[in-house]
Amino acid sequence: MGGEADAARCVAVTVIPVDASGGSLLHHPPYTPDPMPAALYMDAVIRPNRSMSPLGFRIVLAALAIPGALVSLLFFSIGAWPAPLFLGLDILLVYLALKASFRAADRRERLKVSAETVEVIEEAPGYSRTVWTSPTAFTRVDLEAVGEHEMRVRLRLSGRRRSVGKALSPPEREALGQALKDAIRRAGLERYAPARPD
Repeated sequence: MGGEADAARCVAVTVIPVDASGGSLLHHPPYTPDPMPAALYMDAVIRPNRSMSPLGFRIVLAALAIPGALVSLLFFSIGAWPAPLFLGLDILLVYLALKASFRAADRRERLKVSAETVEVIEEAPGYSRTVWTSPTAFTRVDLEAVGEHEMRVRLRLSGRRRSVGKALSPPEREALGQALKDAIRRAGLERYAPARPD
């Protein structure tokens, strides 16, 4: 049982590569807000891939701003003064779009499975909000459209549903779904295991 549990625990952590530009699915250190936290069968953080580094961000802006400034001076010197305004507006819009993309890449989706509850937590710098909590014993994991690009992983409790792992690729979502199912199964084994005699 120990080897099987260790292998299952690693599914959501090791099957998805993480590179220096920002990975997809990361193992998160155990969350211990109180002296005796419940044992966690899954504690994973999902983050969007960041295709551009801060250095790349500055290079793109410089590549737009420097030629834009030269062209603006040319148009201004021949009396076409509205042209620099529009060029500056274009660069500003690109800057704002890139900043919004960077903010989105800083968001995290955290999945926690204990013997008592399944939780989904949205995290960002200075921000954390629990968006799903359900009893582990009654939570089900649905894998929809497996093998297709629209493949989804959903937590289900009675009439409630929530998709998770949207930032992942289809194979990564499938691996996440299987890891969630296994974590919930192992949590159930603890919940219904007979108490050990003192």
